[in-house]
Amino acid sequence: MTTFDLDACLRCSACELAATRHKVVVGRGNPVAPLMLIGEAPGAQEDQSGMPFTGRSGQTLDRLLNEAGFNIEQDLYICNAVKCRPPNNRRPKKNELAACRRWLDIQISAVNPAVIVLIGATAVQAVLEKKAAMTEVRGQWQTWQGRSVMPIFHPAYL
Repeated sequence: MTTFDLDACLRCSACELAATRHKVVVGRGNPVAPLMLIGEAPGAQEDQSGMPFTGRSGQTLDRLLNEAGFNIEQDLYICNAVKCRPPNNRRPKKNELAACRRWLDIQISAVNPAVIVLIGATAVQAVLEKKAAMTEVRGQWQTWQGRSVMPIFHPAYL
């Protein structure tokens, strides 16, 4: 099993986002959960707290997961494709996604989930490496590296 070098990730300067971030946002939840949720990139609240999905969208996501019967700290692991906040919450650029891909791949390998949920189009693009309209792929099971992958709308869309 691969281990995630948190200290190296926290020192990463592979793209220009390192110059503007407050904190590197790695993940939260159970680091060996069978279910992994991958979002786009940290927002302002996440950049301050260092935890993914803690802003309004995260609160919506947590509420939906709790209503579905998930214990967030035990049943799943949540992270983002990009670990640093893009300025003004813009969408991550291709080079930023590429620069962070090694960290995401190491996280996926370390957690080793059976199922991955991709939250939004940027996460779909980052993991499946295909640009697709969410209305076309949302709710459609995909297979990636032997794992079941489900794209869903981002909570901000809701």
